[in-house]
Amino acid sequence: MEAKTIAMSLPSNRFSIFPTSPRSSFVSSTRFSRLPLKRACIGAVTSCSGVDESALTRWNPIVSTRRRLIPAPVRAIDSEGSPGLGKVKEYEEWDSWTAKFSAGANIPFLMLQLPQIILNAQNLLAGNNTALSAVPWLGMLTGLLGNLSLLSYFVKKKEKEAAVVQTLGVLSTHVVLTQLTMAGAMPMPYFVATSVVVTFGVILNCLFYFGKLSKTLWRLWEDFITVGGLCVLPQVMWSTFVPLVPNSILPGTTAFVIAVAAVFMARTGKLPEEGVKFVESLSGWTATLMFMWMPVSQMWTNFLSPDNIKGLSPITMLLSMMGNGLMLPRALFIRDLMWFTGSIWATLFYGYGNILCLYLSNCTSKSFFVASTIGLISWIGLALWRDSTAHGLNSPFRSLKELVFGS
Repeated sequence: MEAKTIAMSLPSNRFSIFPTSPRSSFVSSTRFSRLPLKRACIGAVTSCSGVDESALTRWNPIVSTRRRLIPAPVRAIDSEGSPGLGKVKEYEEWDSWTAKFSAGANIPFLMLQLPQIILNAQNLLAGNNTALSAVPWLGMLTGLLGNLSLLSYFVKKKEKEAAVVQTLGVLSTHVVLTQLTMAGAMPMPYFVATSVVVTFGVILNCLFYFGKLSKTLWRLWEDFITVGGLCVLPQVMWSTFVPLVPNSILPGTTAFVIAVAAVFMARTGKLPEEGVKFVESLSGWTATLMFMWMPVSQMWTNFLSPDNIKGLSPITMLLSMMGNGLMLPRALFIRDLMWFTGSIWATLFYGYGNILCLYLSNCTSKSFFVASTIGLISWIGLALWRDSTAHGLNSPFRSLKELVFGS
């Protein structure tokens, strides 16, 4: 999800799983009828005329995308052969490929950060500290906080590949902030506070992923990033339009009060169950919205100062489009609306959107623009087609419908 540093940024052990949809039980006859498997034996069942419903389980995307029931090998007892195994294999293969694509997003996102890190190091060694002032530390800090929030979101869901991407985003951005502090471009107190939060955040997420952290400490950390995210988001959005609007900390202060009140009511049982779930999802959504705001901020800057667009690199925008695009199939496959929303927004509006602006401003070639357009459309089409095939759907658009509305 990050348009620039989302290292958002994710191979793991794969198990034999029965094709299930993230939003529905699949015990129903309508979904199960999609599989050309007339009879199946699962687990200890040795003779069956249908499907042992107790062997299947409803998949909960909020709890985990990895904690799936792992039944014994599915066997089709059909005189015509076992075409059902083909569907199972397609599902498992696409499950594995989407995870690999998501992990592969590390490459373009890392390539986005390395040039800046190398350039900063060269300027520091040459004593040219003033050059580092051109890097906006506040924007880098916002991206880092977004990565940290999304890291916790994916760790909780046990999405290892996505968590690795976010960890890379946190660490690479922190390196840049360290360089800015050495050059005097970032105030030392802010850097110290940021370093403490990053250190504790990475350690707590590692402990939680491996089951070594208590639920109480994890909830405190979730509350912290929820309040922090809700404070930063409106303040960043407001600051984008300064000086057209007064320079004020009122948006962030107001959001802080509301966030503290919401978290307090959720933890003291004064909110209904749906309200508690909404509060728990706020940290992930605020981080996603922060990254979604980046292309809006960039396009607003382009609008105010059209000449500045010449400073954008087409290759950088292409890498951003590729990094976010590689995560789209995984987000669609596991039916994660928040992840998919952030990734598709960054792919279309930050990556491709800026490529379009560069082309309209005659800052890039027609062949580069056409190749980027064809590649993007083909990739999205491939993701929709393979997802519908893996889930046994009759139309690629059914995948999008299930993603947004459920089955």
